[in-house]
Parts: sequence; structure tokens; C-alpha cells
Amino acid sequence: MFFLNKMFKLRDKANPDEEKPFLDHLEDLRIMVTRIVLTLLVSTLVCFVYKDQLMTIIRKPVEQVWVDRHEATLPSDEEISLEDWEKALTFSSVSAPLGQYDPQLAERWWEKATDERTRRLAEAAILYRAVLKLPATEQADFVKSLSDGQSEARDLALKLLESKPAENLNAQGNLRLMSSLKPTETFMLTMKLAFFAGIIISFPLLLYFLLQFIVPGLKDEERKALWPALVIGFGLFLGGVLFAYFYVLPNVLTFFYEWGKSMGISNDWRIGYYISFATTFVLIFGLAFELPVIVMTLVKIGLLSHSMMRETRSYAILAIFVIAALITPTPDMMTLSLLAVPMVILYEICIWLSYFHEKKTAKLEAEEEEARMKHLLSDPRTEEDDLELTEEGEEDFEEDSDDYMDYPGEHQNPEENPDHDPEVPKDHIPEDHIPDEEKDRK
Repeated sequence: MFFLNKMFKLRDKANPDEEKPFLDHLEDLRIMVTRIVLTLLVSTLVCFVYKDQLMTIIRKPVEQVWVDRHEATLPSDEEISLEDWEKALTFSSVSAPLGQYDPQLAERWWEKATDERTRRLAEAAILYRAVLKLPATEQADFVKSLSDGQSEARDLALKLLESKPAENLNAQGNLRLMSSLKPTETFMLTMKLAFFAGIIISFPLLLYFLLQFIVPGLKDEERKALWPALVIGFGLFLGGVLFAYFYVLPNVLTFFYEWGKSMGISNDWRIGYYISFATTFVLIFGLAFELPVIVMTLVKIGLLSHSMMRETRSYAILAIFVIAALITPTPDMMTLSLLAVPMVILYEICIWLSYFHEKKTAKLEAEEEEARMKHLLSDPRTEEDDLELTEEGEEDFEEDSDDYMDYPGEHQNPEENPDHDPEVPKDHIPEDHIPDEEKDRK
């Protein structure tokens, strides 16, 4: 109720000529909530149709972390991708038992299954996985002792010993094939993902309904200016979402992946936890980038000013860092800074925007005052018009004066008595007005 009272006061202050009772405010609130719910419902159903594409998009950052971390451990001069290394590990686990069973059959299999480059990488993977079982001091010497006929696989195995890639497909966790531990979890995750995607695509309408409720009764000029504000607001929201998706989220995931790896913990993340984390993370950044829209709205309706924002800059920066620490889903300083620093920059931009807005408003008011004064000075009234206005004013004043003097005894000279006889002295008191005691004295 406290929040609603504050919002209703904000509406009344924005439109002092159209104050409404509390129940009318509640009716407007009901209409706004209904519109928002219907908009979210339609957008969620539309996004649910493209659930496969959405799942691919949301999993791309975590898969990119997986790919980048593993490719960093492969020899850089060989241009080996993670997909090539995974294929080589798969072939190495198949070709060795087949070669022991029938070497000719294994040779035919190599010709049909892969090319020369992949075969060379698979043979190097066989040697690499084998020598890892030896003591560390003997691994390189064992590889170097191979004959020159196996020189290509030997040289590549030596490079693998230096870079130390994963010898198994799932040696350091499984971020590509994340698990679902409940029968209904996958379906509920799909609905959640569609809901968050629906918020993003329908955000302009949601923002329009919200502003329409907070600042009702807009004039035609203000309504025209509302649409550019909505475009700017959606652009800021989308910018925050893309900034979090392409830059912040991969860095945060890399940080936690490396942290778990350094602690010797396998990174087997669940798909449900990851989607909740990623969607919340992205939406928080998108909403945080709406700071200019909120601040400029408060400036427009007069709750904030340039001088107030400039004088309280230090407190605002502290509040931004505190809010960033509370709303970010991770407790690390890096994530907090990645959210707080852009918000501080946006707040500084708002201070300058408020300055230019107040300057523009003051200029318009000065022009209006100047035009009004010119109109008054150039009023084409004649002396006869002024005389008629003066006579009308005097007549009105006489009528008012007559009405004013209708009350008996008011504004009359107490020494003047309309019924007083001029021949009788003013201090004469009639006989009937003299008390009996006074008569006896006489």
C-alpha cells in the first residue's frame, strides 16, 4: 500500500488539474495490470513456438566457455578445434581395439571413417593417452623413442604433452550436455525461457502501459514525445541485455568455471540452474540500463532537478553500488563493477540531460513572457474604450458599495442619527430613558 500511495501521489502531482479519488486510481491500476498480463501471455506463446532456437541462444554463452577453455589447452600452431579433438578422442577409443582384432580391418576402417588429418590427430591422441599413464619424467622420452615412420603422430603427441588438453571428453565437467533431474523440469524450463523472451520482445508495450499509468492525461504534444522516449527506453533495455549476453555473462561463467577447476571440482552444471541464472542476469542488466528513462521522467514531472542531482552525486553513486550488489546474482566484485560502472555513467549523462532540459524550459518560458509583454504593450485600446472600461468599473464599484452599505449601523458615523431633531441638543437624553434612581436624584 505504501508503494501504491506514492505512485498515486506521483500521478496527482504530474496532473494537478485532474486529481482522482483513490478508487479511480485503483481502476486505472487494474486496467494497466490487465494489459500487461495479456501482453505477456501473447508474447510468451509466440516465443514458445521458437523454443528450440531460444534454447540454442541461451546455451551459447556456456558452450562458448566450454569451447574456449578446452581450445586454449590445444597446440596453437596446429589450428585444432575442440570438435576436431573430440572426434580424435572418439576415434582413438575405437581404432585401437579394432587394430588388435584385425589390423587390415582397422586400415579399411580408417579409409572409410576419416581423412588423413583426423587420422594423424587420432593416432597422436592414442599416444598421448597412453603416455599419461607413465611417470611424468618418462613420458617425453617414450614418445621420442618412436620410429621415424610415425614421426607425424610423434611430433604432435609431444606438442600435446606440452599443452595438456583433456584426455577424456568429460574430464573437467559437462557444460554442453547438462542434465535434467526431474520429469517436468525440461518443460518448465522451456516455459520460463519463453516467458523471459516474451518480456524482452514486448518491453516497449510494457513500458508504454506503465508510463501511461504513471503520467496520465498527456497533451497531444506530450503524446508525440512519448513514442521517441519509448524507442530510447527500449534501445537502452536492449543494449543492457546484449551487453550482458555477449560480454558480461561469458566472463562471469569463465570466472566460475576456472574457480571450480582450480579447486579440483568438476563443473557439471544443471540446465535448470543455468537458465535461471542466465535469464535473471540478462534481465537485471536490461532493467538497470533503464536508469535514464526513470530519472528523466522524474525530471519532467519536477521531482528531480539538475541542481539536486549534481549536489547529491556522491550519494547517488554509493546507492548505485549498493543496489548493484543487491540485485546481481553473483557476489563477486567483477560482476558488481560491470553493472555499477555503466549505471554511474548513465547517471552522469542524466545530469547533463537535465541541465539541457532545464535550460530549454527556461528559454521557452522567457520567450513566452517576452511575447506576453509585447502583446500587453501593443494592445490597440483607444481612450474611449478605456473610458468605457473605467465607467463600467465605477458602476460596479457603486453597486458593490450600495450592497455594502445595506447593513444598518455599518460604516456610519455614530454621531449622525437620521431621526435626531436638530433643535434638541446632542447630549439631551429623553425622560423615558432616564432610570428611576437618576430621577430621584434630580
